[in-house]
Amino acid sequence: MTPIFEVALVRDMEGANYDTGATTATVVSDAAATPAVLRDSFCVSDLDVPNQQVRRPKHGKRSPGAQGSSASLSSLRSVLKQASRQYAPLRASPITGFRQPSISSPAARLYCSSNKPPNSSAASFQSTDCSLPSTQRTHAMDHQEVIKYLQQSHDRIFENNKKWAEQKQKSDPEYFARLASGQTPEYLWIGCSDSRIPAEQITGLEPGETFVHRNIANLVVNTDLNVMSVINYAVRHLGVKHIVVCGHYGCGGVKAAMTPKDLGLLNPWLRNIRDVYRLHEDELDAIPDENKRYDRLVELNVLEQCRNIIKTAAVQQSFAKNEFPVVHGWVFNFHDGLLKDLKIDFEEMLHKIQKIYNLTE
Repeated sequence: MTPIFEVALVRDMEGANYDTGATTATVVSDAAATPAVLRDSFCVSDLDVPNQQVRRPKHGKRSPGAQGSSASLSSLRSVLKQASRQYAPLRASPITGFRQPSISSPAARLYCSSNKPPNSSAASFQSTDCSLPSTQRTHAMDHQEVIKYLQQSHDRIFENNKKWAEQKQKSDPEYFARLASGQTPEYLWIGCSDSRIPAEQITGLEPGETFVHRNIANLVVNTDLNVMSVINYAVRHLGVKHIVVCGHYGCGGVKAAMTPKDLGLLNPWLRNIRDVYRLHEDELDAIPDENKRYDRLVELNVLEQCRNIIKTAAVQQSFAKNEFPVVHGWVFNFHDGLLKDLKIDFEEMLHKIQKIYNLTE
């Protein structure tokens, strides 16, 4: 018997695959599916065929409760094509304060300065302000509004850059001449990719003082050519005096690693953090409070990455010759903006690994 498909919008529009190999399909209504389509980082618009749900093919008789008439495959493809166009993701912009739509809202409208929502003061909408009113339910975004928002968020970077360059030139006429002459950073900073932790800003350092590498959960993996190249260059060529591994409380990568589930492409990367948990399982499992256990894993992850740095030939050989670089483990706290020094004993840690990891010969 010909397979019957009960088709509709996929609940997760990120990388969704649509099975359209059937000759017939049954489109059924499911009002409860609408909120599930939304994600915090998406803005969505109305479809001609709203409130649909996708189910896998079934052979044989129509499933109980299915309503609606059979649609041709071409009609089905048309609906899915329209869905893929209209559910294009719009990521939040940290530059413009772009707010996320509520998951309970069926749609959200993007307002810019020229399209001010009702009952809003003009003062709250600057020339480059494009934000989603979090408390107001509205209709689908207009295509031109999206284009306008994207252009404004793009242009704002160049406007800010121009102002910054002018201010620097005015306050310090030799500033850019010094930048152009080369870099001699004192620090190598290995931090998390989280956009809220810019190394120079939270440390009060200027461009040229910190050599920066960032990745998810501030990992130092010996098979990662990227981070290994950064360490080698920073130590052997730039001669950095300090290497800092900086994690942060509330790290999403660490949180994901604590979740025993398949995370697809992230699995190989997060396994490094899961290995940290395995190495310190007794200590972590003895912490009854989940949040405190989470914070402690953040700290232990930083300590393990420091140990991984100390295992590298570049660091061992440079320290034996010059007595630097010294490795530090820090954690940033969003709640007060302060860095916590985990106070690792670099020389003791180096001494303990010498029997197996001595690469100074």
